[in-house]
Amino acid sequence: MNLSREISLRTKHTESTFNGAVTPSRLAVRLALLIALLALVAAGAGLIDQEGTSKTFTTIRGETATLYGRGLYRHDSLMSGSGYLGQDAVVLFLGIPLLLFATYQYRGGSLRGGLLLSGILGFILYVYVSMAFGAAYNPLFLLYVALFSASLYAFVLTVTSIDLKALPAFIDQQMPRRGPAIFMFAGGAVTLFVWSIPLVSALLQNQPPDLLDGYTTMVTFGLDLAVITPTCFVTGLLLWRRRPLGLVLAFPLLLLIVMLVPVIILMTISQVAAGVVFTIPEIVGPIAGFAVLGLFAIWVLVALLRHIEEA
Repeated sequence: MNLSREISLRTKHTESTFNGAVTPSRLAVRLALLIALLALVAAGAGLIDQEGTSKTFTTIRGETATLYGRGLYRHDSLMSGSGYLGQDAVVLFLGIPLLLFATYQYRGGSLRGGLLLSGILGFILYVYVSMAFGAAYNPLFLLYVALFSASLYAFVLTVTSIDLKALPAFIDQQMPRRGPAIFMFAGGAVTLFVWSIPLVSALLQNQPPDLLDGYTTMVTFGLDLAVITPTCFVTGLLLWRRRPLGLVLAFPLLLLIVMLVPVIILMTISQVAAGVVFTIPEIVGPIAGFAVLGLFAIWVLVALLRHIEEA
């Protein structure tokens, strides 16, 4: 009798603690902590190891390209290898702290925390799926694969822990839908346009894209066109129709845009310092463009978060 009463009390306590739209996944929390540790090692090693010098080589297409030649990224092109340093800096000094903060909030049953955690996990997933498939092989390859796998499953667990049926009860009816939806449509259209133009141009000229360097394929272009672009369009449509899934999908996309702003800035600084030659428009254009997108993304994030109520 006493045992039954104790079980009943514990059940009621659990229900009262997480009486909301989120039921935190313990596995997702543990994976998030593991991801923070692994990302600390991966990003830290990329920044610390800088021995070596740049060198040129002949690609499989008979063209001349320059290798970064230093540290972990010695076998990557000068542009990509030096750019990875900016990405590592953002992961280390911004991504990991945000991941730990969002995990703490999510663990306590916060709906905002769950949405933010899905967003930062989406960013880390994007980074390390790119590193696993796109970066030249280096001693941390298995670590990139582990981060890719852990962030993928943590992302899925976090998103599925949000109850879509209960979610509308925690959303203010005044939450804007047209602005966020239009922004998602615009983001998908811009990504489609920016990545398609150089690929179509190279195809029509029967030559490889200019940014291919010594690589064999365009991994980032493929990921963005196959995953990010259609997800933006689908999310925009769902937000326009006020579907709860649209709100859940919006956060990873918005956080990705916001996080890419410092990534682009630091990548450009690192690339210029390494000797990559850019014209002024080539420097100002991408930074200004991403900065504008980032500001709009922050505005949309704040607008959405303001209209989300906690249990």
